[in-house]
Amino acid sequence: MTMPVPTTAVDWTALRNFAALRGQLRVSLTPVCNLKCWFCHNEGDVPPPFAHLNRDAKPRARELAADDYVSVLRELIGAGLKRVYFTGGEPLASTMARPVLTRLPVRAPDVSYTLITNGMLVRRHQDWLATAGLDKVKVSLHYFSDDSFRAIAQTRSPLATVLDGIEAAREVCERVELNTLMQRENAHELHDILAFALERRLPVQFIELVDTDFNADRSSSAIGAQGIIDHLRTLTRDEDIEVSGVGQGRRIFRVDGIEIDVIHRELGRHHVGQCGTCPVRAKCIEGFWALRLDHAGGIQPCLLREDLRMDVRPLLTDPANIPSAVAGRVSAFTEGTL
Repeated sequence: MTMPVPTTAVDWTALRNFAALRGQLRVSLTPVCNLKCWFCHNEGDVPPPFAHLNRDAKPRARELAADDYVSVLRELIGAGLKRVYFTGGEPLASTMARPVLTRLPVRAPDVSYTLITNGMLVRRHQDWLATAGLDKVKVSLHYFSDDSFRAIAQTRSPLATVLDGIEAAREVCERVELNTLMQRENAHELHDILAFALERRLPVQFIELVDTDFNADRSSSAIGAQGIIDHLRTLTRDEDIEVSGVGQGRRIFRVDGIEIDVIHRELGRHHVGQCGTCPVRAKCIEGFWALRLDHAGGIQPCLLREDLRMDVRPLLTDPANIPSAVAGRVSAFTEGTL
């Protein structure tokens, strides 16, 4: 694994551009999940459904303690990153969830912390979540019946557990949002999910499938966004397109003041820099829109490029060096020199 770029060789431009363009820092607390959604990419680690079918495929072991997470967060936020998302697996299945989320670094007003969860464990952890410094809880709702829940997430749990988790999140966090991956398995329920969100005045994001090696055999399940776009146009004329920043372009609809996003690949993808001579750029869907910190201490600037993963553990003895190392990595990635 390539060692971090020395501080003296660092060009901060790419990292600062990434932060200014609202790039995300996605922090994985665990690869473990209580569901096995077929499309899961597990932030670049081995997804639960793949591990279930391939017993020799093991996700990385956790190497970071709660103090390590907090230190990395403090330094990267200090370097200008503003949007932090806590993911998994299922983050609330991790023993790190409480000690990290209740000790989030004090931040400037324009820094936000978001928990992404499947909702199954929110009620169980509701008491301490009320004390966490979260700005938003984003609940995945890719199903709207027990049948589709079983087909998509491979679980025997009832959908009611997820819906109760959404209500529990609303009781402890001022801003709760939903996200829904559009697929053939839930195409008949997308209007119901939208109606549920609008009734509760919850913003919702409809997302097209991101292709990875793990879900390639189910590519026929992917559907486009045009159907939900056409339906939204029957509900409102308030429609905008956003293609600034990083990642995929999106259509933004507002129905009675509630924002509905549609991540639509036909609007293009947007990178920090040009990603240089990246060998997988031809099949890249999202562009470089997130830095991913995993539970094993790696940071990588692209879901499709595990070879770019940098180990930050050697820097934890002096965390102040982490931002310059990450800045050098991002710069090299965007210039195509890695």
